[in-house]
Amino acid sequence: MMLRALPLSLANLAEPRILAILFRSLFVTLLIFLGIGVLTMWMLVGADPCSLLGVESCELGLSGSGLGALLATVLGLWLLFPAVALGVIAAFSDRIVATVEAIHYPAVAMEARPLGIGRGALLGLRSAGRVLLYNLLALPFYLLLLVTGIGPIILFILVNGLAAGRDFGEMVAARHGNANARRDWLKRTRGERALIGILIVAIFLVPLINLVAPILGATMATHLFHRGRPLPS
Repeated sequence: MMLRALPLSLANLAEPRILAILFRSLFVTLLIFLGIGVLTMWMLVGADPCSLLGVESCELGLSGSGLGALLATVLGLWLLFPAVALGVIAAFSDRIVATVEAIHYPAVAMEARPLGIGRGALLGLRSAGRVLLYNLLALPFYLLLLVTGIGPIILFILVNGLAAGRDFGEMVAARHGNANARRDWLKRTRGERALIGILIVAIFLVPLINLVAPILGATMATHLFHRGRPLPS
């Protein structure tokens, strides 16, 4: 089922309505990291990193703190991009899923229950929080696997893939069926959603291509949902 969802989702990326959501979500994501950079620069002004090393004072001015903030933001983009991007996409999930349903599953789209701004924002916060929690729990294992070289990357893909698979599934299921039916579907498709999540997180590691990863995951989950057994309403 996942393999059938992939080509459909790739084709959806060329849909103007999907592209519009992609650009808006990227703009919001970049604004968040810009805010992180400005806040970091403000916090670093007047800091004295040399004192931590017990050497001569080297208090940071505006330029030094700006460089430090830039480095911290770049590092944050690499480490936190999946969590932030998934959180932002979850907030836009209703539009993404509604667009895919309108194109491919119009009959079902008419029966869907829109999430609204509140539920969409809540999904976004839960999504970002879940990714951060999973990675905090896995942090000791990341450190243990450093000696293997590639071990932390593989673990990163697996841990975040499991979280992303859950998130993408919830984005779609929240529009359909009742709570029990949604739980049953999430349980029944756990393996397929995990594969989608792992694929998407692997794409996150590829520069530039990673920009479309969250949208691709959301559209794949939509096709997986509607091409499987339909949920009872």
